[in-house]
Amino acid sequence: MTFDVLYNMKREMLRRKLSPRTVKTYLQYVKQFLLVNMDKHPKEFSKRDVREFLYHLEGKDVSGSTLNVAHNALRFMMIDVLHKACYLKIRYAKTAKKQSQYLTKDEVKRVLAVIEHPKHKLLVSLMYGAGLRVREVTRLKVSDFLFDENVGWVRGGKGNKDRPFIIPASLRDALKRRCEDEQHWLFPGRKGALTVKSVQVIVKRAGKKAKIKKRVHTHILRHSFTTHLLESGVAVSSVQSLLGHSRPDTTLHYSHALRPKLIETVSPLDSL
Repeated sequence: MTFDVLYNMKREMLRRKLSPRTVKTYLQYVKQFLLVNMDKHPKEFSKRDVREFLYHLEGKDVSGSTLNVAHNALRFMMIDVLHKACYLKIRYAKTAKKQSQYLTKDEVKRVLAVIEHPKHKLLVSLMYGAGLRVREVTRLKVSDFLFDENVGWVRGGKGNKDRPFIIPASLRDALKRRCEDEQHWLFPGRKGALTVKSVQVIVKRAGKKAKIKKRVHTHILRHSFTTHLLESGVAVSSVQSLLGHSRPDTTLHYSHALRPKLIETVSPLDSL
């Protein structure tokens, strides 16, 4: 019966085109839940069982984000797989808000300057210049670029969504040459596309070589892209679209970049 629940849940998530990462994570928490409640038939699962499982996780001192994901996974199992008329009204655990760390423009220049391999330098430059996630840049294909329109496309990004991204003018010619030279993947590896791990190592090494005191990782380039756009006055709605954020409050998390402009804003009362 455990197998039936997992099989049906996986099939339903794939039918809804949820991302592979979401499918894997949801199944992970449902497996844990089923092990804790192995003496019960799935038809007997209740809201109380779900709540007790979340308390069990909370006792392991996991983060609020982890509890949120586990909650969503069990909700999906109960409502969409077991078809139980039980809408869980369990409050989401609060997740502490942390200010996203980012690199200054000078620090980005220093990181890029120490990368000697042309392909690697182009890849890291594109990650920062277009605000791409590491999994998005490694999965780029030559067919994803529309140079006449000056845009590229992320296919099946986070949430399995497609979205456009800007092609930095300074990278246009180099990207065009790569698209002409490669057959399929923009950044091929030994077997298929270049791996995420390879890019993570490249960025980490560059950060150390550039002697950046902050922890330099692939996602900090995306944080830096966002911060620098907002600091330059680009509208939050435009940045939200470029990042693929489904909600504006996710983009507004970068309040450190908006604060100076908010301070400079003149109240309409002062113009009366």
